[in-house]
Amino acid sequence: MTSRSALRSRRALAVPAGMALATALAFLPAAATAAPLHPGGTTAAPAPRAEDGTALSYVVNVQRPDQVTIARVKKEIVRAGGTVVQVYDRIGVVVAHASDPGFAQRIRAVQGVQSAGATRTAPLPAQSTTAVGEPKRLTAEQARAAARQAAPGQDPMQPLQWDLPAIKADKAHEKTLGSRDVTVAVIDTGVDDTHPDIAPNFDRAASVNCVGGKPDTTDGAWRPGAHESPHGTHVAGEIAAAKNGVGVTGVAPGVKVSGIKVSTEAGFFYTEAVVCGFMWAAEHGVDVTNNSYYTDPWYFNCTTDPDQKALVEAITRATRYAERKGAVNVAAAGNENFDLAADSLTDTSSPNDSTPGTRTVDPSVCLDIPTQLPGVVTVASTGAKGLKSSFSNYGLGVVDIAAPGGDNTRYQTPAPPAVSGLILGPLPGGGYGYMAGTSMASPHVAGVAALIRSTHPKASAETVKSLLREQADDTACPSPYDIDGDGTADAVCEGGARHNGFYGAGIADALDAVQK
Repeated sequence: MTSRSALRSRRALAVPAGMALATALAFLPAAATAAPLHPGGTTAAPAPRAEDGTALSYVVNVQRPDQVTIARVKKEIVRAGGTVVQVYDRIGVVVAHASDPGFAQRIRAVQGVQSAGATRTAPLPAQSTTAVGEPKRLTAEQARAAARQAAPGQDPMQPLQWDLPAIKADKAHEKTLGSRDVTVAVIDTGVDDTHPDIAPNFDRAASVNCVGGKPDTTDGAWRPGAHESPHGTHVAGEIAAAKNGVGVTGVAPGVKVSGIKVSTEAGFFYTEAVVCGFMWAAEHGVDVTNNSYYTDPWYFNCTTDPDQKALVEAITRATRYAERKGAVNVAAAGNENFDLAADSLTDTSSPNDSTPGTRTVDPSVCLDIPTQLPGVVTVASTGAKGLKSSFSNYGLGVVDIAAPGGDNTRYQTPAPPAVSGLILGPLPGGGYGYMAGTSMASPHVAGVAALIRSTHPKASAETVKSLLREQADDTACPSPYDIDGDGTADAVCEGGARHNGFYGAGIADALDAVQK
């Protein structure tokens, strides 16, 4: 998703700003200071703190989500000086605010509590607005040039969308555009439903603002503010921009799309908002969720840390509940060229809402959430030549599937008439622009999942995921992977043609998705 310098999302490489590849790698927070190593190999991270009477937000996970247990825990939260903000009784997660630095430790000792932890290291309220860098906007001249090359039946900017034929979406559209009975929820920075390419397919009933952890259904609350990231709008268009003679075409232009806003004005995706987003999707009949972000403030949440463990547990409960209700959860793998299957990784960006430190993490116990949670489809990014994008995270047994997310044009140049190796999509206010990142790859897979659900309306979430993997085009490891051509391998791909660390089961196939 966008990158958090501008945001803290899946750090889409927006171009040129906060998501960035070239600049796309935005989202990556800046430098960090070293922190001592934990005995277990995970470096110590600063503990969340509430000072001078300022409050933090917490999630409290009860052992059994029954009324008696939840009532007892709520009472103890108040007794400990906290305020109950929201209760998700279906999964036993309580969102609370408290100013006592010892609040989490006190609540963990309460009978019936499984885990509890602060969701941030910066105090409430949410941070002030951060200026967001603009993606590379399509000019009127470029739009006119594309329209002159559009074939009959194509939207005017479709000639610039090399990503659609890369997954055979253009061929799939000859058979079907997808079902109006299918909705994909964009859990993100907000969606501009007034955009002419999004408005025809927007699902108002399944849209909400979840910032703060409590649903806000005020009309338009799901839209990004004037100074907020265009990331969610771009993602929504990649999935379901209408085939209506205007602008671009989505992977599944006949399905509906909703906006579930979970990022603060400053671009932070906190656990309480993410839990709210999945629960809203689950309770409103959403078929697919797209998650092009990581949950702040920790790039990796270590289950050896009591606070971070609680965050993992809360979002795990929410994603599993959404899947039980029929939703396929799709998420971006990340943009740091990390091998997520490695024995250890160095995280220099956490916590990104206060003062980051340098810590060595064990990926087997320190998870990028929701990307690495059980049941979530993890998506790596490919460029215009079908190779792993230079920035895309990877990992054998971690990546499930791959799809176009763009790359630096000098690394992977598309065939004409496309002119950029990035992904073109809608921007708030009616414009269009280019972004790149696994944030852009994930919505391509979400769109394909929506086409599968359109073709097989009674299929379970597990069946849809199986079909995604089975229908993906086998893609072998490049040997070597020297994306910049300097004679040195830039990453090592492990596995065979049918399943490997770069592409998982292969590159998503939209044409197979619409075959009965």
